[in-house]
Amino acid sequence: MAKTRNTKQKEFIQKEINKTQKFFTAEDLFEKIKKKDNKIGLATIYRFLKNLRNKKNIFSYMCNGKHIYSKEQKSHCHFICEKTGKIIHFDVDSLDFLKDKIPGEISSFQIEVKGECKTCNQEPKNLLKRD
Repeated sequence: MAKTRNTKQKEFIQKEINKTQKFFTAEDLFEKIKKKDNKIGLATIYRFLKNLRNKKNIFSYMCNGKHIYSKEQKSHCHFICEKTGKIIHFDVDSLDFLKDKIPGEISSFQIEVKGECKTCNQEPKNLLKRD
């Protein structure tokens, strides 16, 4: 396996990642970086994130059809309203109900739950009027 060079661009990208405390996208990172150094392109950031992910130095999840990244191996859960498409993030405290179903140890998870959100569920239903 080829050894990658440690360039000033990579060091700069890593410093920006280190400042991040939550999930982020490559585009989020690019927006922060281009304000300080417009010579670093989005493709460079994607390659850098892919390399970090392959080394398990960063973790990625799918969110709204995009990869999002985290410095920590976190769990990522969504509730998606089928009526509006609104995505609501939520936390799950325990996966104890899966212990007997999974043949191994859970290190992280991603859950996507679909349904009708409380706001949509409370709206009056359109009823057909009969004459």
